[in-house]
Amino acid sequence: MKLLFLVLPALLSFACLAQETPKRPRITGISHAAFYVSDMAKARAFYEGFLGFQSPYSIPRKDPKEQLVWIKINDRQSVELFPGSEVSPETDRLYHIAVETDDAEAMRLYLQSKGVAVPPKTGIGKIGNKNYFVKDPNGNTVEIVEYLPDGWTMREKGKFLPATRIAKRMSHVGVMIGQLDASLKFYGEILGFKETWRGSTSGKTLNWVNLQVPEGEDYVEFMLYDKYPSLDRLHTMHHICLELPDVEKAGAILKTRPYPAGSKPPTEMKAGINGKRQINYYDPDGTRVEVMEPNTFDGKPRPPSKAPPPVAESKPAVGLK
Repeated sequence: MKLLFLVLPALLSFACLAQETPKRPRITGISHAAFYVSDMAKARAFYEGFLGFQSPYSIPRKDPKEQLVWIKINDRQSVELFPGSEVSPETDRLYHIAVETDDAEAMRLYLQSKGVAVPPKTGIGKIGNKNYFVKDPNGNTVEIVEYLPDGWTMREKGKFLPATRIAKRMSHVGVMIGQLDASLKFYGEILGFKETWRGSTSGKTLNWVNLQVPEGEDYVEFMLYDKYPSLDRLHTMHHICLELPDVEKAGAILKTRPYPAGSKPPTEMKAGINGKRQINYYDPDGTRVEVMEPNTFDGKPRPPSKAPPPVAESKPAVGLK
C-alpha cells in the first residue's frame, strides 16, 4: 500500500507534465517563397508573362511602382514579390519562405516550448491569414501560415489559374544552410520534417539535403556551403522549383515566350545529380527558378550521398547582410 501511495503521485505528475507539453500541429506544405525585386514591372513580366502565372491581388503603396504582388501557383502556393527599395541592393533577394500549418497559434506555443523565439501573439496578415515569423539556425526567415476561410487565399480558390501557367506545383524551395546539425534539429526534430535525400556533386563533400514536410509532399532543400557565397551565387542557391511532367515540352513552350531582357540566360536541359531532368531560368534579379520533373529520367532511384558536410564559414562576406 505504501508503494502505491508513492507511485501514484509520480504518475499523476508525469500525466500533468505530458498534458502541459504542447503537441506539434500539422505542417502540410510549402505555402510560398517571398523575394525582393528591383523592378516590379520586369519581375511581373517574368512570373506572369513568361512563366504564365497570374496575380490575384496586389497591395499598392504610395508609389504605384512600390506594390506587393502575389503570384499564384495553385490554390495553396504562391510567390510573393516585395519592392526591392525596402532593402539594400547588396543584400540577398530572398525575404522568407513559408510553411502551412493547420493551427498557427498552437504552433506558436509549441515552438515556444521548444525554445524557438516567437512573437507574443499570432497576427493576421495583409491577405487575411494567420501568420508570424521565426528564424532558422542559419538566419533564414520562416513564416508560419494558417489559411483562414475568409482570407484571400481561400476566397479566391479555383480562380486565377490560367492555362498558360507552366507548372501547377512548387515542389520545393531552396535555402542556404551553413549550420547543418542545428538546421536538422530545427527542421527535423522540432518541425518534424523528414529527410528524404542527400546529394553531392563530387562525392567528396555534401551539397544538398532534402527535408519533406511531415504531413505533405513539399520539401525544403538545404543548399550547403563552405565559403560564404557571393551575391550572385546566393541568387541561385535561394530558389524555387516548379514541378512538371515533361521538362522538354515545357522548355519548348517557354522558348515561344519573351524572356525578359537582362535576365541571365536559361541553362540547357539536363539530368541533375538526382537523376531528374531540369532547366534553370532566372528572373531579372537573378533569382533562380528551377523547372524539374518529379521522377528520374531512367526510372532508377539515385542513392543518397554519404559524403560529409562542408565546414561553413561563420561570418558572411563583406557587403552582404
